[in-house]
Amino acid sequence: MFLKSSLPKIRWQYWVKPWQQVDWILFCLPVAVSMFGGLMILSTELKQPVTDWWWHWLVAIIGSIIALLLARYHYENLMRFHWITYALTNFSLMIVMIAGTSAKGAQRWISIFGFNVQPSEFAKIAMIITLAALLHRRTASTLESVFRVLAITAIPWGLIFLQPDLATSLVFGAILLGMLYWANANPGWLILLISPVMSAILFSIPWPLSEPIKLLKELSFSPLGLAWASAMGIVGWQTLPWRRFYIGALASSALNMLGGELGVFAWNHVLKEYQKDRLSVFINPEHDPLGAGYHLIQSRIAIGAGGIWGWGLFKGPMTQLNFVPEQHTDFIFSAVGEEFGFVGCLIVLFCFCLICFRLLHVAQTAKDNFGSLLAIGVLSMIVFQLIVNVGMTVGLAPVAGIPLPWMSYGRSAMLTNFIALGIVESVANFRQRQKYY
Repeated sequence: MFLKSSLPKIRWQYWVKPWQQVDWILFCLPVAVSMFGGLMILSTELKQPVTDWWWHWLVAIIGSIIALLLARYHYENLMRFHWITYALTNFSLMIVMIAGTSAKGAQRWISIFGFNVQPSEFAKIAMIITLAALLHRRTASTLESVFRVLAITAIPWGLIFLQPDLATSLVFGAILLGMLYWANANPGWLILLISPVMSAILFSIPWPLSEPIKLLKELSFSPLGLAWASAMGIVGWQTLPWRRFYIGALASSALNMLGGELGVFAWNHVLKEYQKDRLSVFINPEHDPLGAGYHLIQSRIAIGAGGIWGWGLFKGPMTQLNFVPEQHTDFIFSAVGEEFGFVGCLIVLFCFCLICFRLLHVAQTAKDNFGSLLAIGVLSMIVFQLIVNVGMTVGLAPVAGIPLPWMSYGRSAMLTNFIALGIVESVANFRQRQKYY
């Protein structure tokens, strides 16, 4: 009698105990978002010969299973293999450049058994693990540690940039900055890291003059660029340790001057026309309404047409008539805006906000720095992709080709997001030592 009554309890403990500390809110929200994303992909393809929506759901189910299995795997083991992970990542990125599959002017995929796999997506996870291991051993409170992290990040970042895959390289930057900040890097150093990018932009804006000031044929600058370089000199003087003879200030200003000139040179001689259009058309899409600005104009019309409550599922005219290109991938949010309106967009964004808050909670409650940094790396990745994707659909960011996590169609991206989720769930699951029966 006693054995009979105790058997169900033992069976329940055996199956449930391994996931007792898992953050189920954090797990269920991405699953729900993925299911809703598949429904929206179905809506965009309802009158098209292509049917990818069921693949979205299938990969989401596989990803959910992987995430649950990873939640049982102790995340501390990842630290022992981070150099192997890093080496395999760089090897796969080199294979892409040698024997990868090309599409739309980029060579980003490896064909495996008839499926196109995008190694740059999985490289995000590898870099989060590698950076977390490095910053766990030595925080970013010294410039030596920061330079070490930058050097290690530069190799996979450069391989991805050469594919070319500007979108993923930008995500790498967001992950790097988020993890450095969490690892106690001086905020001034982070500003100096991104300052050359701002210089590249500001050196190309002649305001308040009619055109930039030219010193030589290929050397020019603008008042805004000079003002920014001077401000970064002050930041460098205040935050860098080389204050003698104002070396930090001069180095920071020189770095920004160089970044500005390289930005102008790249704009005039390196970037292709379609890349220039992507970066600048969001400012004035009506300048080329049938070309580079077409995506953005149609996306804004679709979102605006949804009003407060939307047209209803499968009833959005812009969505059903395929006016918005790439709507099942990069512009899936415009379908949400048209068919579910302002309220539907708010609900989706609220779900993402909850996901981000739960990721932050796991980072704050992790039992060690390695687990905390893993969660922050995933948080940085999700937040950046969310802001850029939603921003580009409403015209507040350039069209960068960054998918909306768990909603945009993309098998490699979907698996990457669920692997990242599983790693964070492992951090949550092992916040306390447990016994498994």
